[in-house]
Amino acid sequence: MSAEHSWAAFSLSLMPAAPIQFFNRLTQQLETEAVYGEAPLRFVYENPLGKVALHTLVKRAAFSKWYGSRMDAPASAARIAPFIEQFGVDVSEFADSAESFRSFNEFFYRKLKPSARPVVEDEKAIALPADGRHLVIPDVSQCPDFLVKGSRFNISALLADSSLASRFEKGSVLISRLCPTDYHRFHFPFGGIAESPRLINGPLYSVSPIALMKRPTIFWENKRYRTRLRTQTLGEIVFLEVGATCVGSVVHTATPGQIVQKGDEKGYFRFGGSSVITIFEAGRVRFSDDLLAQSAEGREVYARVGDIAGTVI
Repeated sequence: MSAEHSWAAFSLSLMPAAPIQFFNRLTQQLETEAVYGEAPLRFVYENPLGKVALHTLVKRAAFSKWYGSRMDAPASAARIAPFIEQFGVDVSEFADSAESFRSFNEFFYRKLKPSARPVVEDEKAIALPADGRHLVIPDVSQCPDFLVKGSRFNISALLADSSLASRFEKGSVLISRLCPTDYHRFHFPFGGIAESPRLINGPLYSVSPIALMKRPTIFWENKRYRTRLRTQTLGEIVFLEVGATCVGSVVHTATPGQIVQKGDEKGYFRFGGSSVITIFEAGRVRFSDDLLAQSAEGREVYARVGDIAGTVI
């Protein structure tokens, strides 16, 4: 069965308490994710007592705001060096030295040297919008079991606009999941004219697979921003930044209404794991072979911003 036609059984390769595996495009190997804060995540989403804390405190904006303020405090800078050592963060990519960050949050949304993330040059190529673990759905109407059996990916709820959703009901979806260990600035996957981001309010559940396998509706429940990007060769693209537990805020740095180029910075997340979702009109894009093959097996692909996501059909 080909990758394009095996979506009826689509679900992440994760069982409760099992390690989270992904395919690393850089090493061409299956690897196990080192989950930042895995123990509390599993308690909150897999333990009945933890679920009480989830609904009374953890999913609420006040909790994330409080935690984000801790990551802004000067004392949080002491966390930077141990974090870099534990997760093997490559300091040679940093635009500024690790010692220059005045808080953990400044380190978290750090800039990189342009040479660290080259953008795929082919004019027909679509770039990945962020560092992270990526999953694709070539035709969302043919994905009846999103993450768990019987849960359909709800485009209308995600976009919070039934008219707009009708344009993408057979569209292609790229989900890019950022972990706390990743570079947390996100970029435009293609050139065009971007409108102003629109806030769609909601709670702040975690977007870890640990949480998503218990509640796959998180993507269209969580607080998120929606931006429409009009292009000459790809039609309209919808780009969403999805907030999550402990994400202090989403900061947009691009100027709305201006022409943007593929790879231009769109904004950044403050502390926490997050996701960006890119939605294309039907029949506009063919995703890269590794994304198709691994996603059909329910497995994410680790790759970096600017690398190829697919090509214009």
